[in-house]
Amino acid sequence: MTSSRASEARHPGVARDDCRVHLVRGDDPSLVAQAVRALVDRLVAGRDPALVVEEHGTTEELDVGAVVDACTTPPLLVDRRVVVVRDAGRLHAADAARLEEVFRTPLPEVHLVLVAGGGTIPQTLVKAVGAVGGVLETSAGRGRDRDRWVADQIRGGPVVLDAAATRRLESHLGEDLGRLAGVLETLAASFGAGATISAQDLAPFLGEAGAVPPWELTDAIDAGDVAGALRSLRRMLTAGGRHPLAVMASIQGHFSNLLRLDGAAVTSASEAAALLGTRSEFVARKALGRARDLGSERIGQAVSYIAEADIDLKGRTALPGDLVVEILVARLARLARARSSTAGRSPSQRSRR
Repeated sequence: MTSSRASEARHPGVARDDCRVHLVRGDDPSLVAQAVRALVDRLVAGRDPALVVEEHGTTEELDVGAVVDACTTPPLLVDRRVVVVRDAGRLHAADAARLEEVFRTPLPEVHLVLVAGGGTIPQTLVKAVGAVGGVLETSAGRGRDRDRWVADQIRGGPVVLDAAATRRLESHLGEDLGRLAGVLETLAASFGAGATISAQDLAPFLGEAGAVPPWELTDAIDAGDVAGALRSLRRMLTAGGRHPLAVMASIQGHFSNLLRLDGAAVTSASEAAALLGTRSEFVARKALGRARDLGSERIGQAVSYIAEADIDLKGRTALPGDLVVEILVARLARLARARSSTAGRSPSQRSRR
């Protein structure tokens, strides 16, 4: 089973043969595209795609009238038509109402596949699809949900990765989970379906390291891991395609939270969450611990470093933006490391430094 088919298996209502309307959505365009491809392959079921599949929304214009005609006209020459509407987020409320009418009297020979993108799909249309068809969510989620999603894809893939290879692949891909299916398929083509893959076997197939989320950078900074923080930064700037100002915004947001918590009368994660305006007590507890570990003096120093780098990014220096942010990250990580190195010393030892 390929990665995309494994995703289908977790949402069996979407690809049932008796289901005439499908909506595929998610926050990663590559994962959405993979799921659509797998679903369309399933619906075509060995027929000639050139005769069966009709695409709409691939140009600047999305003609909902043509979509309605395709859904209400019996197919010619073949026994099935699969109508694929790309960037369904471009549909307006009036368009959605016309499609909802089609849902009420679907032709048994026609399947409609709506693909998210291009904006926000009207909620009435999402509910209408859910009532008569299936909604396939392709998002991997975050934290433990993401870990479970990746594990499901690997477990349902065409090869078997050992524990070390699995860890290496997850770390290397970072946020670029759309590459996962391709890596697994390439391994199957090279080693054979069902082969057990070690980290050494995997290494030549990894390619460029994928992007990482901002919290991986701030975690490395907080841990005083200069090398790790710089690696995360480079992956954000290169594979992630983030502008230095976007990275700066993530760093500013992180230390802004620490500054707000520093000295506040906060004793619990729930109180910290209320102060920071976040629903996640995990995030709040983590920030509260970081603020206490770093201390007022070093938080103030960090804010000063960030302010200087922000001015440099906005033209005070001729240094490239990437280099400005790299210098900032190294200084912040060293600041946290200095805190860690003194934490275990007695007051008299720290005073002699």
